[in-house]
Amino acid sequence: MEAFLISTGVVAVAEIGDKTQLLAFMLASRFRRPVAVILGIFFATVANHLLAAWVGTLVAEWLGGPLLKAVLGLSFLAMAVWVLKPDDEEELPQQLSRMGAFLTTLAAFFLIEIGDKTQIATVALGARFSEVAIVTAGTTLGMMLADVPAVFIGEAAAHKVPLRLVHGTAAVMFAALGALALFDAGRGFFG
Repeated sequence: MEAFLISTGVVAVAEIGDKTQLLAFMLASRFRRPVAVILGIFFATVANHLLAAWVGTLVAEWLGGPLLKAVLGLSFLAMAVWVLKPDDEEELPQQLSRMGAFLTTLAAFFLIEIGDKTQIATVALGARFSEVAIVTAGTTLGMMLADVPAVFIGEAAAHKVPLRLVHGTAAVMFAALGALALFDAGRGFFG
């Protein structure tokens, strides 16, 4: 349950103000088919995060022990810094929009998530917990909690959310996870 709750919370907070949340708003505005956009977000996130969590478990098997905890700790601390940097808006390639709401959202979300903060966080969470399905379910729920309101509420609400506070909260969460992992690594190396 810990893996699910931490995965959900970390990704939900980290996703607020992220480029994929902006993409959700843009796609909902363009297509005006919220159910198709939401389903596209869901399936793209499941596919992308399943792959990321699986890679995380491979990293965990490869590194193992205190070294893994040290790498995870440093990764989470790097995520704490990265989440403070706002994303640049990216335009949706025109050729994607010809595929319809669901396929456009599926393709755009899958591609834009590659190398994104939440995907990197999912790799780290997969390595930390070694539970691919649970981490994927948690990170997917976190994405949906952040992106579905963007589909329905839109840009007006996005401008009222204090993004500095949200990004600061996400940074604190990542920093706490990093500190805990480094503490565990230190006990493994020197304990």
